[in-house]
Amino acid sequence: MTEEINKLEDELKNLIVETLRLEDVQPADIQSEEPLFFDGLGLDSLDALELGVAVSRKYGIRLTNDPDENRQVFASVRAMADFINKNR
Repeated sequence: MTEEINKLEDELKNLIVETLRLEDVQPADIQSEEPLFFDGLGLDSLDALELGVAVSRKYGIRLTNDPDENRQVFASVRAMADFINKNR
């Protein structure tokens, strides 16, 4: 299971960099438990929307309409991987 989560985290890091066209960030630069928004990677609400669409398409999952729950899902790469793993 851990190997599967690690692979998923690596996929998500690549997806973040590609989807959001982060020119100065490499997937390897993103720490799995680092916050994605504000103080961490510095993403904003538009980035969240783009990323949500990309994750939904790639992994066939639905996000909720609850902003608080979605904040938790997108808190970090690890949180996203856990959510995707549980909801595939």
